[in-house]
Amino acid sequence: MRDFSELELDSELLQAIAEIGYSRPTDIQAQAIPHALDGRDVLASAPTGTGKTAAFLLPMIQHLLDFPRKKPGPARVLILTPTRELAIQVAEEARNLAKHTALNIFTITGGISYDDHADLLGKTQDLVVATPGRLMEYIEAERFDCRAIECLILDEADRMLDMGFAKVVDRLHKECRWRNQSMLFSATLEGKGVREFSETILNEPVEVDAEPSRRERKKIHQLYLRCDDMPHKLAILEELLKNQTERSIVFIKTRERLGELRDQLASMDIKCSWIQGEMAQVSRINAIERFRSGEVSVLLATDVAARGIDLPDVSHVINYDLPRTADVYLHRIGRTARAGKKGTAISLVEAHDQGMMERIGRYMKEEVPERFLEGLRPRTKKAKTIKKKKVKVDKKLKAAKQKKALKKQKKKTATKDAK
Repeated sequence: MRDFSELELDSELLQAIAEIGYSRPTDIQAQAIPHALDGRDVLASAPTGTGKTAAFLLPMIQHLLDFPRKKPGPARVLILTPTRELAIQVAEEARNLAKHTALNIFTITGGISYDDHADLLGKTQDLVVATPGRLMEYIEAERFDCRAIECLILDEADRMLDMGFAKVVDRLHKECRWRNQSMLFSATLEGKGVREFSETILNEPVEVDAEPSRRERKKIHQLYLRCDDMPHKLAILEELLKNQTERSIVFIKTRERLGELRDQLASMDIKCSWIQGEMAQVSRINAIERFRSGEVSVLLATDVAARGIDLPDVSHVINYDLPRTADVYLHRIGRTARAGKKGTAISLVEAHDQGMMERIGRYMKEEVPERFLEGLRPRTKKAKTIKKKKVKVDKKLKAAKQKKALKKQKKKTATKDAK
């Protein structure tokens, strides 16, 4: 699919798409949008950075335009997200896509008082983006009406499960039982958790499993730099952050290591903000805003903390620690090269990481090249990964062994019969 006009969207939507700068539908958009426009339930797997938000927003906005409301009333489309930040990002993208329409788009999340939400809940709503816990509070207080919901969408469903929202979402699914369409989007469909979740929520869904296409991945220049030891690794990171990058997200595997690195960067006069698991909401929002506004150009993050955050104009993703699995690597590097732009992903690789780099190459079906920084080349040789050799059994020897075993069995049987 070469152009959004092939999706039969209204001119108001096409104009907004052009103004945002989307050039052509991504794989997930090309696969999911036609089914969603046909009113089908959709079960979709798509890593971050592949355009999944627009994949469910565009058909929903088109549905609201195709079937305009006859009188004021409550929300017709409900989108659930696991975190407040993601809800704000989804609503912001929805407003950008719907800016040439008269649709009303609101968010209902934690961190906002009942009084602040009271005015919103009394207005006509078309599309609402909400976090499950806060929305359930309003439903139980009879301040939010689910009977008008025509479509329910779950974004980052796997993370909702990880955060313990399964029971709340199941209740919301029952509250919205009059709807005629549902969609579930998840970073992965692996494991029975999401599958069981989808069987409860969805009705005969179309399944879409979209990885970034080779064309999309080419927007991300990938490379890795070998490191002799931790001091060498830290020196490389310092060179990258001070002289070779613009706006960077640096991924670290644990909170403890993030704390150590934060202190080390502070001693180098490199300003940064950071997000990690079990962080106070206010601190988390403040850290993201400092990075988003350009007050700092480096954001340190663990994988758990960074899920679902969409930050524009990230020029570099740096894997200070490699992830534990290849699919997480793909999610990480998707933080750059968003909205049609290009980006760079750099991995700092110690000897024990070499095997993971090779697994990442096999997973993506393309090798990540090794590069060097002048003055910081590794002194040690590249670690060799040990490959398990397949033991070849001689066919003649195998046949001889089988013949001998058969002969032995026959002899045993004959002896037994003789007795």
